[in-house]
Amino acid sequence: MNARRQSKAKKAESKARFGSSTPQRSGIDGREVLRRGRPVFSGIRILSHSGWDWIAPLCILILGVMGVMFIYSAQHFTGSSFWVKQILWFAIGAIVYGVISWLDYGFWFRNAHICYAAGVILLLLLWTPIGMEREGSRRWLNLPGIAYQPSEGAKIGTLIMVSAMLARERLGTVRESLWALVKLGIAVSIPIFLIFLQPDLGSALVFGPMIFSLLYVSRLSQRFFIVVLALFLGVLAIIGTDIYKYHQFLKDSGNDAHTVVGQYQETSWMPLRDYQRNRILGFISPESVDPRGIGISWNSRQSLQAVGTGGPTGKGWTQGDQAQLGYLPRSVAHNDFIFAVLAEETGFAGASLIVGTFLVLLINNLRIAAQARDRFGLLLGVGVSVIFMIHVFVNIGMTIGLTPITGLPLPFVSYGGSFILSCCILQGLVQSVYRHRRSFA
Repeated sequence: MNARRQSKAKKAESKARFGSSTPQRSGIDGREVLRRGRPVFSGIRILSHSGWDWIAPLCILILGVMGVMFIYSAQHFTGSSFWVKQILWFAIGAIVYGVISWLDYGFWFRNAHICYAAGVILLLLLWTPIGMEREGSRRWLNLPGIAYQPSEGAKIGTLIMVSAMLARERLGTVRESLWALVKLGIAVSIPIFLIFLQPDLGSALVFGPMIFSLLYVSRLSQRFFIVVLALFLGVLAIIGTDIYKYHQFLKDSGNDAHTVVGQYQETSWMPLRDYQRNRILGFISPESVDPRGIGISWNSRQSLQAVGTGGPTGKGWTQGDQAQLGYLPRSVAHNDFIFAVLAEETGFAGASLIVGTFLVLLINNLRIAAQARDRFGLLLGVGVSVIFMIHVFVNIGMTIGLTPITGLPLPFVSYGGSFILSCCILQGLVQSVYRHRRSFA
């Protein structure tokens, strides 16, 4: 009898920690979060289990090495040192990954509001003297020695906050969940609005799929998703109407988009910039935006040519014509269009290796999420998986002409310190879920 009572008590403690192992309707009270392990400081506790998932680090290593190689190749003829900086950022990212993996992810559950507030504050700092404006956008903070993109921190903070909120709340029908959805909507709309103001449409678009995937995993009523789908189609129709009017404006003016840039946005009530309209219209009808084949249309065409001429095994490392001869612009070849450089120089084989590695990483993240013994761990794993999925799909898609150009980088492959650190933190959270999962068995 005593053994049976102890077993039931252990299961009860397991459910109370961050929520039930299944995401149905078992909400929790934050005060029920149990402490375990040996205290270190400020509620942080050392690891009580030493199991590691080695699939994710191996995938990250493969992607990172490929990234450094082709950043070097993309800038080879200029003698740039971007590849050296990328190695440095990976070294820092590896340390961050280790620390995040070492921490019990319950720490982020208890301090979700702090993570969220920090992300929002970083976004607000863009409108202070340390905010940098480049090509009409304020996306970077000019910090000592580095330029940091705060949308990356806001993305992580929002994921942690939403996951913690959904782990605490009881979700059922839309009526039962209305107050939870209102709080969730307010929390999500603030960072999205601040990112949209920069403007950074690409980063803002990542939030939508992430949030709705977390709501879906939380087993919210299907009626909610039907209503949201209807609203989405309505917004899509409004944007489509605006793009059509913009197309007519260009046609009536007799000029291309580069000549009249900024003129249409002054008369439209839609909160879009003309360069964002150019990207959407350039995807649908490149000739109407860029009849001379320069700018966005040029980047897309050169990227398609790079991918299409790679063949089965490519032209060889540092031997790709599009990047080496400068047809693929130097400003985008090592970051947004790094996949085009890789595909041209390694062909179908190299491109398949990258896509296959991402596929393994994403499936592994979902596997870890499914093994979590609590809703918070489950939601973290799913959220990270969706963020990476959107980045991979959109980046490779815009490289091969399947999606509009949005400026979303390729995880662990594209150049960028802020993004590398963000990816390492996100994967560190998943590793932490894996390492601490046995405490709930």
